Amino acid sequence: MAANQQAPRNNGAPDFGKYLHPAMQRNYGRWVDHENIKPGVYKHISEDGEELFTVRAGSPRMLSVLKVRQICDVADRYCEGHLRFTTRNNIEFLLTKEGDVEPLIKEIETTLGLPVGGTGHSISNILHTQGWLHCNLPGTDASGAVKSIMDVLYQEFIRDDLPQRLKISSSCCQINCGSHADIAVILQHHHPPRLDQQRIASCELPKVVGICPVAAIRPARKGGRDTVEVVEEKCMFCGACHGQCPGLEIRDADTDTLAIWVGGKSSNTRGGPAFMKLATFGLPNNPPRWPEVSDAVRKIVDAYKDGARGYERVGEWIERVGWKHFFEATGFEFTKYHIDSYRFARTSFNISMQARR
Repeated sequence: MAANQQAPRNNGAPDFGKYLHPAMQRNYGRWVDHENIKPGVYKHISEDGEELFTVRAGSPRMLSVLKVRQICDVADRYCEGHLRFTTRNNIEFLLTKEGDVEPLIKEIETTLGLPVGGTGHSISNILHTQGWLHCNLPGTDASGAVKSIMDVLYQEFIRDDLPQRLKISSSCCQINCGSHADIAVILQHHHPPRLDQQRIASCELPKVVGICPVAAIRPARKGGRDTVEVVEEKCMFCGACHGQCPGLEIRDADTDTLAIWVGGKSSNTRGGPAFMKLATFGLPNNPPRWPEVSDAVRKIVDAYKDGARGYERVGEWIERVGWKHFFEATGFEFTKYHIDSYRFARTSFNISMQARR
């Protein structure tokens, strides 16, 4: 083998370039403008004037093989066989013929039964974690709650008349893999993990000890063998330990509830990234429709629509009008638990890509 020749790569992510739509390959890095033609439809224009249309549809994320084949059949007919899924599980159909846009939308809505929207100043599909179907430590079904919430917010998906783009996430445990968002629904545990010594015996104890963010788990000896113990006054009920060892069971169908956080932001635009803050908590973990959660999210969205200025994200709106007004507008009760008294809050860390003055 020549010195400058590398062995074939057989691990990691594949080269995405060969999966791009031909128009994207021809104009990669050469797009000069884009336009949100209508809710769910983008037009990108290249340096040479070539146009590429994107039609976005909301998917339920968990799809049967039959539904995937139906989606691919539509892409074969209109998009030269090319489509892509976004990180929020929207399906984006890519095509170059403007005359095919409306027939494609009609087929998506009728044949596939999926809504078209989620672009511009709208609510995109909700980012959520695996839930009961796949996660190893879910206390609720994030995907089920998402279905219920989006049924309530359907009009905000197919229209683009919000003050700014609105991002929502849902997490089935307190680890919050759904990440920060304008509105986030997160499970809330209310007691330390319960120890099952027989199951703990099969766990890698150093990992169990090391995963705790507040050092509430420490090594111990019981019955002549190594195990762990929980310092309950330090535990913050996050459940990270349960992900490392099923012998530390923290889920409880009788006490687990849901909380809603607001104001999270990951982008570096304007004020930079921001952490979420608690809006309301103690909502019943009430499958299969979680009506109390949907109602609470609806209140926040309505208050945001009525009070925010153009292009303000949820957190920016709250910072401008004040938290007192936020609680008045939503009707949520303000309690002592809304006060951030955590001693090690990273208030001085530079968490953005913006240069400090």
